[in-house]
Parts: sequence; structure tokens; C-alpha cells
Amino acid sequence: MEITLKKEDIVSALNITLGVVEKRQTLPILANVLFEVDENSFKLTATDLESEVTTTGSILGMESVGKITTSAKKLNELCRLIPDGEEISLSLKSEKLNIKTKNGKYSLSTLPSADFPIFDIDPGDNPLVIPAKDLQELIKNTSFAMGNQDWRHYLNGLFISIGDRQITAVSTDAHRLAVANIAINSDHSFSGIIPRKSINEMAKFLSDQPGDAELKINDSSLELLVGNLIFKSKLIDGKFPDYQQVIPSGESSMLEINVKEFSETLSRVSVLSSEKYKGVRLITSSDGVRISANNPEQEEAEEFFPALYKGEDLDIAFNVTYLQEIMSHMQTDTCNINFFGSDKSCLLTPPSSDSPKYVVMPLLI
Repeated sequence: MEITLKKEDIVSALNITLGVVEKRQTLPILANVLFEVDENSFKLTATDLESEVTTTGSILGMESVGKITTSAKKLNELCRLIPDGEEISLSLKSEKLNIKTKNGKYSLSTLPSADFPIFDIDPGDNPLVIPAKDLQELIKNTSFAMGNQDWRHYLNGLFISIGDRQITAVSTDAHRLAVANIAINSDHSFSGIIPRKSINEMAKFLSDQPGDAELKINDSSLELLVGNLIFKSKLIDGKFPDYQQVIPSGESSMLEINVKEFSETLSRVSVLSSEKYKGVRLITSSDGVRISANNPEQEEAEEFFPALYKGEDLDIAFNVTYLQEIMSHMQTDTCNINFFGSDKSCLLTPPSSDSPKYVVMPLLI
């Protein structure tokens, strides 16, 4: 293997693989990237045995083809620190990957490409074609509420349901719930849970991508094709809770707030909230809501937030982080907060829309 390429091309490709590379190194080769060269391009592949990403890049010249694995982290750091615009020559000799630049020579250890794990999944041949920005927005509006290392493994991912010509995404950590949907021009039918790490990688791959993405998905795996990369992932084996039962309904009191101003008020008051519980107290009245917080050091904060409120007066508390994250994902200037009682979850939605919608459980006062 002997090629010449641009610094920017290999750095761009390596950046795509780094999120998938196994950092705990349960197997040494999982810290490596598979580097393959043919007559026209190079291809990089990384895997952690649960997911895999493959991307390609252009080359300036090729003396011989081949493939090898080497440390993804070291190769990336070295190439990234080479001056912009330089050409890099890569060659394989004596089980070392030799890197040559205008003024430098470097060599990296390798492991045989034959030992690199083959990601053996078959998500099928019938792709769902969807604008990449729509899929990225769907993930962005819901994935922040996923569980993180929860013993209920089915919460550590994003539930995707496809049917009735729409995609619905749902996530929950048992304290809050996020639901959003987008229309699609397809009769696909599917439901399954995409792991947290895979969802975070998909969001990065879809970010600022023009055009369409192709999604192939079945009961056990998925494949995402966007731009010049292919991402594959296993799905979580488990049954997602019936989230519809968690969404409150019926008669409610409604607070209409300005998202930016409400978020700023929460930020100020929460400075003096308990570090452990991060609780803020909301006391509603006909002309707005009084927001307060205190902590074990007997420090207090209180601020009145004028707003349109219809319904019975309530005294209720929430984890301020949950409210703030929802505010940061609202795409509208205003938001409706529907209360169903001081001891029941509240429902947050954009005005005149039911997507996205968010449910937050109250704290015990």
C-alpha cells in the first residue's frame, strides 16, 4: 500500500470515525481504524462491535493498493497537526504504516486487516428516503431525554416508530418524555429502539448534510447512508414502554410563556437551587407565575414572570434542568405549559401544534 493524499481529506474522514472507535479497548483492534486503498480512493472503517461507520476520500496518487489497521487516535492527531494544505504520503512497510510529509517522517504500529471484526448485519434492501435535515431535526428534538446507563436498557435509546406515512421518535428516562414526528412519503412500517451512542453518531453525521438520507431498518439492525458514509448499528433488544399512557390528557390549566425570557428567568433563579435536586418552585396566578428556589445553605431566589395563565392556581416544583433542556429545543418563540394538578406531570407544546411535545414529572415539594 502506497498513496499520496491531501491532509484535509484524511482528517475529515478520520473525524467521522472517531465517535465509533471503541475507547475502552476491550479488544486492541477496536481502537484501530481499517484503512483500505484501491485505484481511485481510500476507505476508513471503525467499529465497536455494536455499530460501524465507513467513509471514503479521494487520493492524489497511488503506487499500490492494500489494507491495514492502525490506531485511529494517533493517526488522527498526527494528521491533524500537519500544516494545512500539505500532501501526505502513506506506505506500508515491515508492518509499520509510514507517514511522510514535506519535512517529517513518522511510523505507526499496525494490526492485520484480517483480524478486524466484520460487522455482519443485513438491514434489507428497501431504503426509506428522507431529507437529511428532517431526520436530524427529529433526533435533535427528542434524543436529549434518553436514559443514560439506566438498568432498564430499553430506556437507553431512541424509540422509532414508522407507520401511517410518518416517523415518530420517542425518548424517556422515566422522569421526562419527548415525542416528535415528521411526515414521510412512504408506506414503510417499523418500530424499534436505536441505542444512545448510535443516535448521537447519527445526529452528527446528518448535521448540515444537504439532500436525502437513506435509512434501512429491521427488527435487529439499521443502516444509514448519507453523503459519502455508511453507518450501521444493532438495535436494542427490548420492548419500549407504552408512552401514550404517560402523556397527560383531559382538563388542564395553561400557562403561555415566551421561551427565551422564561429560560433566562429559570437560569437566574436556579443559581440558588439545591445542587442535588436542582428544583425550582412554580406558583401560578392569573397574571403569571412566581418562580423560586432555595438550597441547604438557606439561600433563596424568587422572581415573578408575567404571562398569560388560564386555570386554577397551582403550586408545583420541577427539576430546572429538564425545563431548560426543553426550552432550548423549542423552535417557536412561545410555548404552552399545560398543568393537570400540582402532583401530576405537565405537558409542554408549541402553540397550535402537537409536535414536538414534552412531558415532565414534578418534584415532591
